[in-house]
Amino acid sequence: MTRFESTPALVSLEREIVALDALPLSEAIRTRQLSCREVMQAYLEQIDRLNPKVNALVSLRPPEVLLDEAEERDRQLARGEWLGWMHGMPQAVKDMAACAGLPTSMGSPLFAGQVARHDAIAVSRVRDAGALFVGKTNVPEFGLGSHTYNSVFGTTGNAYDPGLCAGGSSGGAATALALRMLPVADGSDMMGSLRNPAAFNNLYGLRPSLGRVPFGPTPELFAQQLATEGPMGRSVADVAALLQTQAGRHRAAPLALGGTSDLAGPLVRDVRGKRIGWLGDLGGHLPMEPGLLALCENALADFRTLGCEVEHCLPDYDPERLWRCWLVHRAWLVAGSLAPAYADPSQRALLKPEARWEVECGQRLSAGEVFQATLDRSDWYRALDRLFLRYDYLLLPSAQVFPFEASLHWPKTIAGRDMDSYHRWMEVTIGATLAGLPAMSVPVGFNPAGLPMGLQIIGPAQADLAVLQLAYAHEQLTQWVRNCPPPLVGAAP
Repeated sequence: MTRFESTPALVSLEREIVALDALPLSEAIRTRQLSCREVMQAYLEQIDRLNPKVNALVSLRPPEVLLDEAEERDRQLARGEWLGWMHGMPQAVKDMAACAGLPTSMGSPLFAGQVARHDAIAVSRVRDAGALFVGKTNVPEFGLGSHTYNSVFGTTGNAYDPGLCAGGSSGGAATALALRMLPVADGSDMMGSLRNPAAFNNLYGLRPSLGRVPFGPTPELFAQQLATEGPMGRSVADVAALLQTQAGRHRAAPLALGGTSDLAGPLVRDVRGKRIGWLGDLGGHLPMEPGLLALCENALADFRTLGCEVEHCLPDYDPERLWRCWLVHRAWLVAGSLAPAYADPSQRALLKPEARWEVECGQRLSAGEVFQATLDRSDWYRALDRLFLRYDYLLLPSAQVFPFEASLHWPKTIAGRDMDSYHRWMEVTIGATLAGLPAMSVPVGFNPAGLPMGLQIIGPAQADLAVLQLAYAHEQLTQWVRNCPPPLVGAAP
C-alpha cells in the first residue's frame, strides 16, 4: 500500500496522530506506542490534504525520503537510541533561517532556490533533538510585513479562512501549525512576527527576551538589535519545550543569554494576586478595528477569574516618539542588510516596493539620528521598567485588525485613520520589541465573523518563564485552541 491509498481505519489513525499536541506525540513515539513512520505518514497525508488550500509549507522534500528517514529513527529507537523530545517529529523551518540541504529563499527572487550548507544555531538544536525536516514555512519577502506573500511561492492563507491573511512574517508556520500539518513550529519576531500570526490563527506565539535564542550560524551583531527567533505551538507546554531546545549560550552569538535553567521551572503556578496592567490602545493612540478592543477587554475577566488584579495603566512616554524611534531603528537595520542588493539596479528591481522604501529611509539617516533613537529606546525601556515596579505583567492586543483579505498588501486604514506606512497597522507590537522583553500572544476568542484574535502578555526583562506561567494558567481556563480548531481540520479528505 502506498501512502496515497489510505483505508478508513488508517485515515482515522492519521487524524488521531496529527491531533496530538507535540509533547503527547513525543511521549507516544518514545514509548513506541506510535512508530516514527506512522507519524510521518500521518503528517504527509495532512500536508497533501490541506497545504494546497493554504500554501503554508514550501520547498517540501520527497515523501519517500522522509519515510526512509522516519524508519531510521524507528531503528534507532529499537537500539535504545533516543535523540531527544523531537525524535522522529516532522518539522519545517521558517524560510528566513538556514537549514542544511534546503533552500533559504527568504521569499525573494534574489535567493530563490539557494540551498543552505549549514544549519542556523536554533535549527541545529532542533535537528539534534531528533526532528525530521519536511520543508520550509512560507514568509513575506525578507520577512518584511505581517502578511505572508511573495513572488517566489505566492500567498499563504489563514487557517480559519484561506482567503484571508495568515499574518506574518511567520504566517506559513502559524497556518501549518493550526491545521495540524506540523506538531510545533519555529519562527522569528521583529515586529510581531510570532505574535501576530499566532493571534490570526488561534495559537500561542512567544517572542522571547532579546538574546534568549541565539542567531547564527554567522551572526552579525549589527543585526541582533530587534529580531529574535522563538517558538509557536498549540499549547503553552509545547511552546515552553521548543523554547528550551532553541535557547542557551552559543560561542558564535556573544549577545546570547546564558543557560536554560531559568526556563526549567514548572508551568503550573498560583497567579492569584498577580498585578496586571492593561495598556489597551495606549490611550486612544492606536486605532483598532471595531470589535477588537472590546474582545480583548472582555478577556480581562479571564485574568480576574484567575485571581489577578487588573487595572488600566499607561507608560509615561509619548507613543509617537516611540514610533519615530522604531522607524529609525528598523530602517537603519534593513538598509544595512539590503544595501548590497539595492546598490545593484538589476537586483533592486527585484525588491518589493516596501523593501526599497526601507532602504531609502535608512540611507537618509544621519549618525546623530541613529544615536538619538538609541537614547529614545533606552528611555522607553526605563518607562516600562517603572511600570513593572507596580505590575507583574502588562497586557495589550496582539494586533489592531482581524485577519483581512489576502489580496490586500496591507490595510490602508483602520477605524477611519490612514496608515502612513506598510507596517503602521502593526504598531501595537513594537513596545516589547524595542524594550527587548518577553511577549506572548494568547488566544482570547473570535469576532462574530469567526475570526480569531490574541492578547499579548508582556513580562519584565528575562522573565520568559513567568510569561509562560501566566499564559498556561489562562490556557487551562479558556482552552481556545482545543475547543475551536479550524473548520478545515475536520473536513473530509
